[in-house]
Amino acid sequence: MSVTMRRSKRRKLKNEINVVPYIDVMLVLLIIFMVTAPLMNLGTDVTLPDSNARSLSTPRDPVIVSVYPDGALALMVEQQNQSVTREDLLVRLRAIHAQNPEATILVRGDGSASYQLIMDAISAINEAGVTKVSLLSRPLESGG
Repeated sequence: MSVTMRRSKRRKLKNEINVVPYIDVMLVLLIIFMVTAPLMNLGTDVTLPDSNARSLSTPRDPVIVSVYPDGALALMVEQQNQSVTREDLLVRLRAIHAQNPEATILVRGDGSASYQLIMDAISAINEAGVTKVSLLSRPLESGG
């Protein structure tokens, strides 16, 4: 009887799982994913047009420049929309900027106008000295 008592005292079985190795593996995997995630290149290559546009704050007393699909431009000041050329637009925007350096210009691009035409209009606005430029959009209509 003394032999069986010695064995039971020396080797008592535990029904617990040692989780320390699992925590170590988890931390190593976490570090690997944290290091490799920023290196993943998701998306496709896109050639974006050049522009000098800068971001701006909330507009006050905006002037609206419309860009049409054929590349035509229009300037709306005080609820009057007038068709203008690029040179005309530069002259008028320089005059507006001279009177009010805080004036905000909103660009209203037609949905079927190319991205390059809209960016050309923004570049022209920046060339006139205006740094506060924003894009106008329409909210989506609910389908149901």
